[in-house]
This record gives sequence, C-alpha cells and structure tokens, in this order.
Amino acid sequence: MQWTWRQFSILAIVAITSFMGTFLISSINIALPAIEREFSMHAVALGWVVTAFLLSSATLLLPMGRIADLSGVRRIFKIGVSIFTLSSLLCAFAHSGNWLIAFRAVQGIGAALTSTTGTAILITAFAPNQKGRVLGISVAAVYIGLATGPFFGGLLTQTLGWRSVFISSFILGLIVMLITRRYLGKDEISDFNAFRKLRLWGSLFYIVGLSALVYGSSLIPETRGWLIMLLGALSFIIFWRIESRSEFPVFHTRLFTHNRLFAYSNIAALINYSSTFAIVFLLSLYLQKVKGLAPHAAGTVLVAQPIMMAVFSPLAGRLSERIQPRYLATMGMSICALGLAALSFLQADTPLPLIVGILLWVGLGFALFSSPNMNTIMSSVEANAYAQASGTAGTMRVVGQIVSMTIATFFFALHMGKTHMEEVANNDFMLAQHKAFVVFAVIALVGIYFSWYRGHLTRSDKPE
Repeated sequence: MQWTWRQFSILAIVAITSFMGTFLISSINIALPAIEREFSMHAVALGWVVTAFLLSSATLLLPMGRIADLSGVRRIFKIGVSIFTLSSLLCAFAHSGNWLIAFRAVQGIGAALTSTTGTAILITAFAPNQKGRVLGISVAAVYIGLATGPFFGGLLTQTLGWRSVFISSFILGLIVMLITRRYLGKDEISDFNAFRKLRLWGSLFYIVGLSALVYGSSLIPETRGWLIMLLGALSFIIFWRIESRSEFPVFHTRLFTHNRLFAYSNIAALINYSSTFAIVFLLSLYLQKVKGLAPHAAGTVLVAQPIMMAVFSPLAGRLSERIQPRYLATMGMSICALGLAALSFLQADTPLPLIVGILLWVGLGFALFSSPNMNTIMSSVEANAYAQASGTAGTMRVVGQIVSMTIATFFFALHMGKTHMEEVANNDFMLAQHKAFVVFAVIALVGIYFSWYRGHLTRSDKPE
C-alpha cells in the first residue's frame, strides 16, 4: 500500500519528537560530570538531574492518556512540544543545581504530553497491518536519539560546555513546533461532556504515590525513607480503588484485570526498562571516572548500544506483523539478561572492545523486545483507548527508567553517601556499579516469564 503525504508527515513529526527526547536524555548522561563540577553536586543529587525529568513524566503519562483520548490527542501533543522547548531554554540558563533539577521536572511534563499522544496519533493514521513497521520506525528514531546523544553530547560538552546541549535541544524544539503547526492538523470533535465527568482528583493519589516511592527510596536506609515509601504504596492502593469504582475513571483498571495480553506486555516493558535504562548512566561515569576517557570518547563508546537498537528495531517491528510478537520479545529479554550479567563483571582494566561488544549485544536484545512489545500493547485495545494504552506503555517505560535510576542511586548512597563524585574512590564506585548490574540481571530474568506467558495475538489484531 502507498503511503500518503499526510501519513509521511505524521510519521516524521512523531519520529522527530521521539528523537528529540531521547537525544537530550542520552546527551545529559555524558554531561553529568561537567554539571557536577560546576555546581559541586554530590552523587545522589546528580542522579536527580535525570530522575526529576523521569518522575514528572511518569506522574502525568497515565492521566494524560485518558484526558487526551477525550479532549484531543493533537491538541495535547502541540502543548507538550511547546513546554518541552521552552523548558530546554530555561535549563540552559540554570544558575544552580536545584534550579536545573526544577527545570528538568518542567521538561518532563512536556515530554509526558508528547509521549502519551505521539503513538496514538501515529497508529490511527495507518492501516492495522502496518502498525508493526511504523512503530518500528518510531522506535528506531528513539534509538537514533540515544545513539547520537552520547556522541554529539560529548562533543558539545567538551567544546562549548554542557549548557550547549540544552540550547541545541531548544533549537530542535523550535523546528518541531513549526513542522507540527504546519502539518499535524487539528483534532476531530472531542468528547468534552465525558471529559468534564472525569474524576481527576483520584490521579492525585497516583502522583503522590509515585513521588513518595521515588523520593523515599533516595533516603534509604534512613527510617523516614521507608515511611515515605509506605505512604507511596498506600496512595497507589487508594488510587486503584478509586479508579476501579469510578463511572468515568482516568485509568481503566479493567485493562489490567481483564486483558492479560495488555497487562503482561506492560509489565514486561516495565521490567525491561527497569533493568536496562541505567546502563548509560553508570557506564558514562565509569568510562570518564575509572577509565579516564574524555566526554567525547566516552560518548563514542556508548553509541554502540543504541546503534544496534536503531538498526534492528524496524526489522523487529516488521517481523512482529508476521510471527507472534512474544517470540521476538522474549528472545530480546533473554539477550538483555545475559548482557547485564556480563556487565556485572566489569573491572577497571576491562578492555574497551569487550565493553563495546557487550553493549552491541544488549542493544540487539532491546531492539528485538521493544517494537514487538509495543505492537502487542497497541493491538490489544480498541481504537478509542489508543492514547490511554500509549500513556500506560509510556508510564511503564518511564517508571521503569525511574526504578533503574533509583536502584543505581540506592547503591551510590549506600557506598558513596553524599561524597562528591570526584572524591569517591574507584573501588567504591566499582562496587556500587557491580551490585546494581547484578540486580538488573535478576530483574531481567523475571521479565522473561511475563514476556513469554502474555499469550498470543491473533491476526485480526485482537487478543485471544
């Protein structure tokens, strides 16, 4: 089937936006040591430069999915692009570590609005039998951002300073805003009557719960850290009960309780991101601190993983249209688990070619998992729930990223405390990194179960 100019335009808009977010994330990972030196931030605070962005995204992805389904996905998408672009400029002129963290949180809000609507916009523009390939292209754009981010982020940080990374993101955001305004178009008539009936106050418990779990984990092993995490868990329980009983819920709990294909696929995504996201964060510090590489050189090494993702994601997405997605996804999860186990054995004198080889292996596993898994999620719901399904998948992704960063930060706090990264002994850093990768490998092993036992997807794009 020939694609129309409108379809090409929508695919380009969603792909560029996907690229923009991950480019910034991977660029900042390389710039962290430079940020730490300028603002004299300790290891735990440095982790919040990444976590603040992820936390604000995660708290909004779930409710915004439902809101976008009712109020218009294109409208929410355009607002998100504007917020992301403006906050990039604010980050570039932050004058302290705390302000940078605050602006990163605002940036996460913009990312949440585009992430929860982008996939929904994309798949409604294409035929059902083309979902796999267009999602594969979109996912490839994500990984191209991850691939180019370390390289260009390292180059920009080394030559122009870390602030130039945010300025480049701002310029790219302006370009996306112009393209979006010109080609995206407007929503059809929205269901504002149903929107007004939504009980949004229940989402406050979700926001409080997620925030408390993340913040509390950063305070462990202090007693107040455990108490705050308990508060977060209770808030989640209250949120679930409210949504289960609401006539117009923000989140349909039945998607998890009555749709195993949807539920297990989302859990598998949560586990996959929980086990893999902190790889770049840890190895960026490892390569610069332990190996003594310059930011540009460290970024060049880290490019290996996302390059494999970008190359094989479209292929995996297309294959998922012909064979059961769970076969590809489970193979990918298994490959990731082996790669994470290998990373747990890194030493100060581990050869760089071996590290690159492991990253290529993990990148292949992630590519085989991600596109087929997203195809399954989006094919397991009706068209009127696409934005919510996209928002839920995005929530699993970002919460998984938060969990991954939280695990890394926990071991940093355990072995390094609030010591500045430059003053931390290499042995202490290596011990924290080793324990984190061991935990990540175990988590990935659990994910194999959910990926395999999710069930089959029928050729009519409905769950059995």
